[in-house]
Amino acid sequence: MTDSAKLDHIVVAAADLDAGVAWVEQRLGQALPAAGGKHPLMGTHNRLMRLGQASFLEVIAPDPDAPRPAHPRWFGLDNPPATPRLAHWLVRWPGLPALPAVNGPAIRQRRGDLSWLITVPEDGALPHGGVFPSFLDWEMDEAAIPPRAMPSKGFELTALRLRHPDAPQLARDLAPILQDPRVSWHAAEEVALSATLTGPEGAITL
Repeated sequence: MTDSAKLDHIVVAAADLDAGVAWVEQRLGQALPAAGGKHPLMGTHNRLMRLGQASFLEVIAPDPDAPRPAHPRWFGLDNPPATPRLAHWLVRWPGLPALPAVNGPAIRQRRGDLSWLITVPEDGALPHGGVFPSFLDWEMDEAAIPPRAMPSKGFELTALRLRHPDAPQLARDLAPILQDPRVSWHAAEEVALSATLTGPEGAITL
């Protein structure tokens, strides 16, 4: 196991960003911060909220004002879910060594002055239906990573449950990279993710 890999963020995918934001806000019981922006290379846009000290929640959808990219969008967003859902999660891993083949190559993304590396399968699909994480490298000191500066509503990620028919093997594949007591694997016929966020009024589930 590497001590440098950490859970970076969870991803709610939607066909429409406003619908995705509304889905999250209904569960939080309050409005999301206005933070977010566009990803020109991928034709997507997002909204962001910090969770705890150094993780965050991302709501992401295709950007109707952006040209459709010549390559597949990330997070399976060429075919977004009919209704918003918790679809994926990401681990930050400085240097991105020895990447699992299922994750595809690391590509560079830019937004404003920010630049980072992130794994994206060549077909844009979610690794193992979304339960196996993608990996990113912010290419900066841990104390300066972007999540630390994001606006917060007082929520923390306290549990991430991952369901997959091959959950035991996926857990073994990830174990040398990440050990996080909040993350649990469960064998199940259907692929699904759920997360518990604990906030000012108690716990909610996405």
